[in-house]
Amino acid sequence: MTSRCAPRPTASPAPSAASRRGADAAARSDRGSAGSGEPTAETGRGAGPPPGGSPPPPVREALLRLEAEGLIRLYPKKGALVLPVSAQEIADVVETRLLVEEHAVRKAVPAPPGLIERLEALLARQREQAAAGDFAAASVTDRCFHAEIVRSGGNEILSRLYDQLRDRQLRMGVAVMHSHPDRIAKTLSEHQEILEALRAGDPEAAAEVVHRHVGWFSHLARGEVR
Repeated sequence: MTSRCAPRPTASPAPSAASRRGADAAARSDRGSAGSGEPTAETGRGAGPPPGGSPPPPVREALLRLEAEGLIRLYPKKGALVLPVSAQEIADVVETRLLVEEHAVRKAVPAPPGLIERLEALLARQREQAAAGDFAAASVTDRCFHAEIVRSGGNEILSRLYDQLRDRQLRMGVAVMHSHPDRIAKTLSEHQEILEALRAGDPEAAAEVVHRHVGWFSHLARGEVR
C-alpha cells in the first residue's frame, strides 16, 4: 500500500507500518459503523504478536503508543483489542481539525506552485486508490492532502499539533470508507474544490469547503448520516 505523503524538505515522517496496520485493524473492527459496534481482537495480521511470541520491539513500541492514546487495548500474550470510534472522539477530532485546517487553508493563499503540484499529485493518487478499492491507502493519502496544506504555513508547532491527530484520522477515515463507501466520491469532489479555491486565490471559498468537508464527520457523530 502506498502511504508516503509527497516528499518535501520540511515534511513530517510518514505514518509507520504499525500505524497503518492499526488503521487496517480499525477498519475490520468498525465495518458496520464508525461510531458503534464491538471491537475485535486482532491476533493475526496487524495488532497482535505472532503465535507463542512477542512482536518486534518497534512494533511493540508503536502498540504501546496506540494504547496510551486510547486507540487499542493490549492483552499480554493474546493480542490487542481495537477500540471502536466513539461519537465523542469523532466530535473532538472534528473540532480540532476545523480550528487548525480553516486557519491553515486561509494562510495558504496565495498558494505557491509547489503546494498546488503536491496537492494535484495526492488527489490523483487518491483517485487511483479509490478506484482500486484500497480504502486504507486512500485514507492515508486523504490525510496527506490535508497535512500538506497545514504544513505549507510553516508553523511547526501547529504542524506537530496536527500530526498528533494522525492515528485517529486514519482510524476514523478507514472505518468511514468501509461503512459509507459512497462517501469516497464526495471526498474526492471536495478535495478538488479545495484545490480549485487555492488555485483561484480565494481563501474564504477554500475555508468554506474545508468546513463542509471536515464538518461532515460531525453529522456522523450525531447519527445524522445513514
